[in-house]
Amino acid sequence: MTYAFAWSLQQGVFAALQAAPGVTDLVGDRIYDAPPHASAAVDRADAYLTLGEEDVRRRGSVGGDIVTHDFRVTVHSGANGFAEAKRAAAAISTALTDGGVALPEGHLIELRFQSARAERGRGPDRRRITLRFRALIEA
Repeated sequence: MTYAFAWSLQQGVFAALQAAPGVTDLVGDRIYDAPPHASAAVDRADAYLTLGEEDVRRRGSVGGDIVTHDFRVTVHSGANGFAEAKRAAAAISTALTDGGVALPEGHLIELRFQSARAERGRGPDRRRITLRFRALIEA
């Protein structure tokens, strides 16, 4: 078992974020797996999320294979301050760690917050907060 549940995890995370009122109140349906293209019909001043990079490692266990997925969710904001991005980051953390993630395949043993980094950017991406999570998935 190596990367077999990556798509399942992305589907579960996406669905949990779409279903969380705290998230959708702040970003609406602007949840992507890549930043929207500059020509897309997205107001870059509005906050949006990207599901991002991940690192996956296999861990053997007595009962079977467990795979560790370290993944990132990034809040992008065109606002001048961090307030909007921080509210969205808090809502994301709550939505993902309060048991709201269901996987179409595999068994999610645990999903927990690892860390976050808030950064100032340039251009339309003035503020960015990248949250890192760890999911343990068993076949």
